Amino acid sequence: MAKRKADNKADMKAAAGRGETVSEMEPLLIREDSRHRGELTDLALELAQRSAGFRRSLPASLVSSLADLVRSMNCYYSNLIEGHDTHPVDIERALKGDYSKDGKKRDLQLEAKAHIEVQRWIDGGGLKGRATTIEAIQETHQRFCSLLPADLLRVEDPATKEHVEVVPGEFRTRDVKVGRHVAISPPAVPRFLERFAQVYGRLGKTETILATAAAHHRLVWIHPFVDGNGRVARLMSHATMLEALDSGAVWSVARGLARNVEAYKSHLAACDLPRRNDLDGRGPLSEESLAEFTRFFLTVCLDQVTFMEKLVQPEELRTRVQLWAEEEIRLDRLPPKSGSILEAVLYRGELPRGDAAAVVGASDRQARRVVSALLDRGVLVSASMRAPLRLSFPAALASRWMPGLVPEQV
Repeated sequence: MAKRKADNKADMKAAAGRGETVSEMEPLLIREDSRHRGELTDLALELAQRSAGFRRSLPASLVSSLADLVRSMNCYYSNLIEGHDTHPVDIERALKGDYSKDGKKRDLQLEAKAHIEVQRWIDGGGLKGRATTIEAIQETHQRFCSLLPADLLRVEDPATKEHVEVVPGEFRTRDVKVGRHVAISPPAVPRFLERFAQVYGRLGKTETILATAAAHHRLVWIHPFVDGNGRVARLMSHATMLEALDSGAVWSVARGLARNVEAYKSHLAACDLPRRNDLDGRGPLSEESLAEFTRFFLTVCLDQVTFMEKLVQPEELRTRVQLWAEEEIRLDRLPPKSGSILEAVLYRGELPRGDAAAVVGASDRQARRVVSALLDRGVLVSASMRAPLRLSFPAALASRWMPGLVPEQV
């Protein structure tokens, strides 16, 4: 039986209400008169401009294909933060029903598949306009956990070694301690989430971007579930950014957080700390720490937009794809003229099937053979037998076509 400790060794004890007031998680927002406000607002506006510009620079067909790859990448990095390393190649296999014979690896593949399914639902508008509501937070947890294998729905109390069942979508009924942070008592969870939803659900676009990091931390601080709080928080942040930035889901903050995981966890822990002095905001918790986490979070987002922009520079992406195609043709793994089809798809965004013969300068039969080979390799996809062809980004080729996006599989 697989055993895991709930959310970074959370200590679980018997539940008891302590009469907490919702003011204990203030500040929920960075004050307008805060000395940090100007710089953070500038970062939020820059992120909005850069993300929108990147999104608009991509052909619609490429946005869809890129979003599929980023969804797998986002899943990989979010799970990696939790200590679960399931490479995108293995994730892609799971999506095709190809599971490892090793029980633990299979469970992690199923976990990754669950994450992909939930994010696909989010990317399709599942949380539009309601990402920070109580219902959405519960539904996200329920959708994710209901797809997990039984062994991943048990967490272990590190003190008593007792196994605790995780019920999809159900708030915890036990006290928890995560690191030095003693989370609010279970009876307090609903009223704290009500305040959470009230504050974060009424903000304008710029304010929403600015408050995403704060909402991310405060949800983890409330710790509504026995396990899965980190993933739910990251999925909520993804949904928030998807809507506020119209990002098209073509970049992911999870990659940046995972690549800076110690700083990420350190910032989260610092935001748990009480106010330092009279200059540190007006609530019980440190506004300084919340501002520092917001700066870190927005900077990570900007870094990821810049990274993806460089990866999909038309000429550079075209060169990487063409070099791969030429090598595969020389090795007799693809038919001649395969590169011409890929070149046309990259240039146009999508290619009507009827145009394939003209592109390769051969008969319809030969063109169909080339297209079929590219479809078999997973580098082209099509909604139907008659629908246009568009580029796909197989996980197995991610390190070749999109270097640095994910590590190579060892």
